[in-house]
Amino acid sequence: MKSNHATAATAPLVLVVEDEPGIATILRAYLERDGLRTQLAHDGPEAVQLFRLHQPDLVLLDIHLPTMDGVDVLRSIRDQGQTPVIMVTALADDVDKLVALRLGADDYVVKPFNPAEVVARVRAVLRRTNARPAPDAAPIRVGALEINSEEHSAVVYDDAGHARPLPLTLTEFRLLSLLASQPRRCFSRLHLIEKCLPESDALERVIDSHLSKLRRKLQLAGQEELIETVRGIGYRLWPED
Repeated sequence: MKSNHATAATAPLVLVVEDEPGIATILRAYLERDGLRTQLAHDGPEAVQLFRLHQPDLVLLDIHLPTMDGVDVLRSIRDQGQTPVIMVTALADDVDKLVALRLGADDYVVKPFNPAEVVARVRAVLRRTNARPAPDAAPIRVGALEINSEEHSAVVYDDAGHARPLPLTLTEFRLLSLLASQPRRCFSRLHLIEKCLPESDALERVIDSHLSKLRRKLQLAGQEELIETVRGIGYRLWPED
């Protein structure tokens, strides 16, 4: 489907994946009224096809879709890159939210929602995605881990000095950068949410899901024990001496 031609061609493109036509129409209208471009997909396979074709700046993705559900669509998107994704669920139950966030979603909203709030969430995630550090920001090096905020990249060096890139989502990168900024300091879950997901109403245990996936990625890169859980408090980065 075509976007609103009145919207600037350089505006961020949002792929709205929603099988309920009424909700899809309302979301599109609100997003375009806020100056964003849109594409609509009504099921999972169409969402995957449009994502590959248009490479949107953000995906607003319903979890419950016909043919191919939103979780499978999210997996497909994550196989192709780190495009920010906001999940939409009709359930107030935390299960759907936690599964989606564990797979790499950047935020979630629950139906019924205020469309204006959804637009605000979209803008907030886009701001986080497009935020750039000061040009003179030096890379952070903690043991074998190096984080370059200017390039938005993180790598782990092996014993031979070869760099292994870490494929991190936006939220994972922000969490790792914050932990690495002060190694061995314990950060509470609430503090991590305030610094890394400031516009979200995410529950504290959602951070556990993000950190669990971040840990797995570090383990695959040979950094098994880099992130420590401080029982009853939060997390810290604890490099080997």
